[in-house]
Amino acid sequence: MANQIDSSAPEAMLMFYRKLYPFKSIYNWLNHDQMPTKLFTHREFAFTLQGDVYLRYKSFNSAEDLKKDICHLNPTRFEIGPVYSARPRDKKTIRPGGLTPLLRELVFDIDMTDYDPVRTCCSEANICKRCWAFISAAVKVLDHSIRDHFGYEKLLWVYSGRRGIHLWISDKEAMELTDQQRKAIVGWMNVVSIGSKEASKRLNIRTASKVLPPPIQDALVQLVSTFTDLILEDQDCFASESGYETLLEFIPNATVVSNLRNAWEKDPERSSEDKWEDLKQQVKQVDRNSPQRVQLKQAMEDIILHYTYPRIDAEVSKHRNHLLKAPFCIHPKTGRVCVPVDPSKIDEFDPEKVPTVSQLLTELDEFIPVDGEEKPSDEDLVERTSLRPYVQMLDQHAAGLMTVKRETKQDPDAALTW
Repeated sequence: MANQIDSSAPEAMLMFYRKLYPFKSIYNWLNHDQMPTKLFTHREFAFTLQGDVYLRYKSFNSAEDLKKDICHLNPTRFEIGPVYSARPRDKKTIRPGGLTPLLRELVFDIDMTDYDPVRTCCSEANICKRCWAFISAAVKVLDHSIRDHFGYEKLLWVYSGRRGIHLWISDKEAMELTDQQRKAIVGWMNVVSIGSKEASKRLNIRTASKVLPPPIQDALVQLVSTFTDLILEDQDCFASESGYETLLEFIPNATVVSNLRNAWEKDPERSSEDKWEDLKQQVKQVDRNSPQRVQLKQAMEDIILHYTYPRIDAEVSKHRNHLLKAPFCIHPKTGRVCVPVDPSKIDEFDPEKVPTVSQLLTELDEFIPVDGEEKPSDEDLVERTSLRPYVQMLDQHAAGLMTVKRETKQDPDAALTW
């Protein structure tokens, strides 16, 4: 029975690939068309096989071609890379320098472990519904900022299967970005330097006039309530001595720091909400028109951003040749499927309720036809499992891309690959 098979067992993975993995949906999403184009045939795939054997520069002619190879090799996971100037599988026969990345979705990666310095409920690879609120806040901020400030519309959010989320942006303009342009975009959007030890180095986002750039200012407005609900109430980040000492590092006024530290040392049970209110009261005592008052208000804004703004893994976004795990792969540690996520319902999303491969194979068992019954197609099998709404989400996204492709087919200025 499927529910007796370990999620990471090769037999479970092979059954999942053969019966449930939505190869056609993945093809439509990457290809933007029904008929094969260079967006798919010149696309790099990389496989991780049992024993951590890694195969790069694989490419395929069709969804069926991809499925055949995956079912033959049965990788533990596979990744998607850029569209190259030639077929990646021909790499060994191409002259040096003849295989160059041309197109690639603009991608972002947010990992919960980067929130370890600020979350209090979990750490490292662990994740719960409470700390998922950090990811929820990141999704809402980035989705809004990318649509409003960059004008991109074809955004696909995908749960990583364990502790993070990926964003794939498939707008034509986004796919054509150079590495330098990608670096500029992520540099403009990146606020918190992941891994930085010193609070003074965490944020470096203000203009010469000390104001926040418009996208960051918009994000701050969104994040004020998140800061109250998540940081002050739920996570209670400033409850401990180490917690409030980190907070004090952001404050540029030695007198205010000394007053707050003395008060909190005398009342160690004071909550984060109370401590934040104490800081507000200290700021109010500084002359309204003084530079010190302005600096303190800016410090409070920086604190909100530091604790709640999306923590972006910038290296993932900078280069077209970066590989990223394909949607609907199985995470080897959790057995969960890497499923698409609706950003408008991100607060309702619970990573612990995402379908696992064992669950899906158990659901398949219930639909094995008996003698005399017509054998269901693979599409019918997916329709009868918990995977259905997630595949539908990808299909809807792919349909939007194909509509845009049809509208641009007659454009003489469109790139050949489009």
